[in-house]
Amino acid sequence: MLAYSIRRLIALIPVLIGMSLIVFGIIRAIPGDPALAILGQKATPEALKQLRHALGLDKPWYTQYFSFITDLLKGDFGTSLRTHAAIRQEIWPHLAATIELSVLAMLIAVVVGVNLGILSAWKQNSVIDVASMVIALVGVSMPVFWLGLMAQWIFSIKLGWLPSIGRENIRDPVTAITNFYIIDTLLAGRIDQFWEIIRHLILPSLALATIPMAIIARMTRSSMLEVLRSDYIRTARAKGQKMFWVVYKHALKNAFIPVLTVIGLQTGLLLGGAILTETIFGWPGIGSYIYDAIQYRDYPVIQSGILLVAFIFVIINLIIDLLYAAFDPRIKYK
Repeated sequence: MLAYSIRRLIALIPVLIGMSLIVFGIIRAIPGDPALAILGQKATPEALKQLRHALGLDKPWYTQYFSFITDLLKGDFGTSLRTHAAIRQEIWPHLAATIELSVLAMLIAVVVGVNLGILSAWKQNSVIDVASMVIALVGVSMPVFWLGLMAQWIFSIKLGWLPSIGRENIRDPVTAITNFYIIDTLLAGRIDQFWEIIRHLILPSLALATIPMAIIARMTRSSMLEVLRSDYIRTARAKGQKMFWVVYKHALKNAFIPVLTVIGLQTGLLLGGAILTETIFGWPGIGSYIYDAIQYRDYPVIQSGILLVAFIFVIINLIIDLLYAAFDPRIKYK
């Protein structure tokens, strides 16, 4: 398995190079001038020319690309054109915020989705089955932005149970250590802050979890139905084993491979596609960070952000591939 993992990591190099070329080309096709976005509409031609030269925007595209890749290989993501801060330091708090939100959302989606799919397959053609699949259909069809706004209106404005925006109480900010606020509050021994962070996480994580939860539930049901018709399941039932243990101990493990694939894909999509949720709930994540950079034509931030998300996505796929062997001993990596 170690040799397989190394080969997969080496195979990522041309993928990331190709991705960097695509991103580099598309970003420079975006209409607008970064210098004009920074200095404003009233900037003089001389000032614009001077700033383009200072930022290296007047150099040929291949020179800019080679400089970007060279710095990237050194672990230097460059400097933001807008804030003049090192991107490596600036991007981490936003990435940590998105990871924290996405992990909780996927945890909810997996726990609820898998069990909903199992229950639906177990009670096939019953009222429970129909109700579960209706819930899954509504979940996969419901726009995230609409669900987020409705959740804010009901639970924040009408009931006043949960905060509607932000990641923390601005009057009692968290002292950032790892930038994972759940961990930071525990390290600081601030249980009151910990529960406040959980309260801020509930609405955006539920909104973000809706679509992957529905997809996981439908995939689990489909896979479980196929496994439950197998001979070894009928044999286990004939031996007198309770249906609960047959489903969760025998059937689920063999039905989980396609579900695991869906979980991996949805996790990668959440990390890169949470921008709507982050915008609605004022969550300072990587999606919002890249979106702001696009508005200001901040090329280094856009390039680094997209490539970082792409790298995480392919690493997640690699981890999912390796987990296949844990669920199915017939799978061997050589």
